[in-house]
Amino acid sequence: MSQDPEEAGTRRGFLKQVVSASSALPFAHGLAGGAALTSLAAAAAPALPAPADFVVGYICFSQDEAAFVETMVNIMCPADEFTSNGVDCGLAVYIDRQLAGDFGRGAKRYSRGPWQQGKPQQGYQLPMTPEQHFKAGIAAASRACVATYGKPFDEIASANANTFLKDLAAGKVSDSRLSLAEWFNELVYPMFTQACFADPIYLGNRGKVFWKMIGYPGLPATNTVNMVQYRGRPFPGAKDPKSIADFS
Repeated sequence: MSQDPEEAGTRRGFLKQVVSASSALPFAHGLAGGAALTSLAAAAAPALPAPADFVVGYICFSQDEAAFVETMVNIMCPADEFTSNGVDCGLAVYIDRQLAGDFGRGAKRYSRGPWQQGKPQQGYQLPMTPEQHFKAGIAAASRACVATYGKPFDEIASANANTFLKDLAAGKVSDSRLSLAEWFNELVYPMFTQACFADPIYLGNRGKVFWKMIGYPGLPATNTVNMVQYRGRPFPGAKDPKSIADFS
């Protein structure tokens, strides 16, 4: 999908929300411990590994599902001077692999019911695994997109795709079978943030691009002393963050 430079600023809001909330994220092996947000204005364009060194292909997604997810992550993370687009950063592959694994299969989740309408504070209450929920949401969102714009999600204009995602999050897109707002806000968006900031061994955050963007040094930042000492200041080693693979 082509990108209009004037639209990129608006769409960049998705990633700005991720960066502003990063100190609260429980994943990425201690992101909150010692990660200081550095000035994005001073960041240089990231250098990513050559495509030949990157894992491609999908295990969980069908062709149509992959097209939806690739378009979605590119809208939420458009290419600019700080990052490549979401697909090139590995976000779609990360989501695919998580859904294809134990998380997607609902390992250790209670799955016997009875299935009743729960309260918002009770969290996920559906009799579907995360993989089934994700795929059902794609199908429902795809139907809604065609009904609204007359085309599949991956074929509509970038501005319309951006608006559609915002409407999903705001609960303005409905489906009789599931809540698309819950699907997007409680499953899709958290997986998107995880894909951005998780250790690259899980195939997202390719080239540690998001760690470098926010000045996170990786595994060395693991304790509250560092978090207090370096809050708001560059962390030593942030320009060359270390992942699990670097210590294996």
